[in-house]
Amino acid sequence: MMCVAGLTSSLLSAGQVSPPVPAAPTAPAPAAPAPTAPAAPANGMIKYACSGCHGGNGGGGMCPPLTNDVWVYGGDDDTLFRLVAYGTEALQAKGYGRKGTENVVGPMPPMGQIVQTDDEVWRILAFVRSNYHGAPECKFGCGSD
Repeated sequence: MMCVAGLTSSLLSAGQVSPPVPAAPTAPAPAAPAPTAPAAPANGMIKYACSGCHGGNGGGGMCPPLTNDVWVYGGDDDTLFRLVAYGTEALQAKGYGRKGTENVVGPMPPMGQIVQTDDEVWRILAFVRSNYHGAPECKFGCGSD
């Protein structure tokens, strides 16, 4: 999994999600070790925060599946982190545009008040990556992602 440096800021600050801040240019920090079973730690959070829209195992529901190779805004870690934390409206306000198309009922809501720590967001992203069923070359984005 690609690592994004400097995403250790707290997600909540007076009820607001704080944006990931790039680290100062220094020697790269060692990557955090991957959880031994990435899907298990996030299961409760996925069921609580994600499955209502994305289906029980992320296979789709009234919103896009989390398991295929369509990354609506991009498949890189930074974009996905921001999408989960801030939602699509904030992402678009920051200049992110759609790169893929899925049938959706509405925009992705900001989850920063439900998913309250960076670690919870990373566990959700690990769950998404571990349940990915799309083309292997597109697991972290495809084409112009």
